[in-house]
Amino acid sequence: MRGSGGRRARRFVVAGALVVAGVLVAVPTGVRKAAGVAAADGAAGADRVAGADGVAGPGGGASRVPADGPSAEAMTLPAPTGRYLVGTVALHLTHRSRTDPWAGRRTHRELMVSVRYPARAGAGRYPTAPQLSAREAAAFDARNNFSEQVPPGKVRWAATRTSAHVGAPLAAGRSSRRWLPVVLYSPGVGDPRSFGSTLCDELASRGYAVVTIDHTYEAPAVEFPDGRLARSVLATELAKAQKSGRITELLRKVSGVRVADVRFVLDELAERGAASPVPAGLRRALDLRAVGMFGQSAGGFTAAQTLHDDRRIKAAVNLDGVMGYTQRDDDPANPSTVGREGVDRPLLLMGMAGNTHHTVASWGAVWRHSTGTWLRDLTLRGSRHASYTDAEALVPQIARRVGLPRTEVTALIGTVDPARAVAAQRAYVSAFFDRWLRGRDDGGLLDGPSGRFPEVQFVP
Repeated sequence: MRGSGGRRARRFVVAGALVVAGVLVAVPTGVRKAAGVAAADGAAGADRVAGADGVAGPGGGASRVPADGPSAEAMTLPAPTGRYLVGTVALHLTHRSRTDPWAGRRTHRELMVSVRYPARAGAGRYPTAPQLSAREAAAFDARNNFSEQVPPGKVRWAATRTSAHVGAPLAAGRSSRRWLPVVLYSPGVGDPRSFGSTLCDELASRGYAVVTIDHTYEAPAVEFPDGRLARSVLATELAKAQKSGRITELLRKVSGVRVADVRFVLDELAERGAASPVPAGLRRALDLRAVGMFGQSAGGFTAAQTLHDDRRIKAAVNLDGVMGYTQRDDDPANPSTVGREGVDRPLLLMGMAGNTHHTVASWGAVWRHSTGTWLRDLTLRGSRHASYTDAEALVPQIARRVGLPRTEVTALIGTVDPARAVAAQRAYVSAFFDRWLRGRDDGGLLDGPSGRFPEVQFVP
């Protein structure tokens, strides 16, 4: 399958489906099934208590390089560059007035979310959160977005640590209690909330509270505090949709479930007193008048659609996500409401090489219908779809361990230098939220090309 302008469409295998630009398509014969990741901050259900004002909560060529196998050292994620260390707490949320749309009529919708936040200088004494819990890592090892390139048992998925310290004390606010703008993060279909840790930890280190959301039953295994694993239902749902010819309806459902999840999380963040799931010290610091959202792939669509649907979101970033219910980037059929109506608040689009509002039909629709508001369309030259996830940092390390050909590496994350890709994403996403949630001057970074980041192209 090819996208607009003859470009090869993005392919990521997810639980019996390919995710192309954030939507599900059929798996060709012989393609391995795979799924995204689910993750928790530390062992699920483990209680950690911080200090008095801290946070308490639950838990080119085809030549190959030598492989060093699963016994090799753990992979690492880029350390954040902000002034603060990062703390994290995992929250288990239950929506008791909403039945789970995937699990059946008798089951309430349950979510695992994490809050990243700026932590005190002593946070280094607290353990760093794993990207995946042990049980989730086992599921990911069996089914993941790299399964065509990386056989099971070759990578120590459970050994990757984030930069966030579990239960570390919250940094002191300098001017008022409600000093933390809030940014929500939604991952791509089948990915875990932890697969954007590089950007989420960066924002937290710069003084944001970042709320990452697992969309339950998309990932192969979301682990709850009592040890239950909620496994992906997407393979079953896709098979039913293919049989009945209702793929568009499935895509609508996936998007609708995600937006409802986000709106519920916003409701929970606003709860006060004993009804709040957020630890008191952190809750008092959240500025819910300054809420933004970003996501990758389907998560980027979720961010834009929630911006359209819910005025509590003041600004949003879509990292390479199609914003319509279609299987092709260039297909204008089955638009979403954000595509038909646009948005009236700031929206930043960042796409892989070749993806712009001129080539991606749903982006063009949002662009045309969003009048009188701030819009930017940026391209990260040499990038691929997964460049906007932790894959940008992890794939080169995986390549060294299992001997991936360079051609396979570039197919996954492109030709852009990984360190430059990470730096550019950090700079532009942070500048966007600084401008629209904090009213801070970004030195014109968002207004035109910068010599600091020649990898970033502004699309008129």
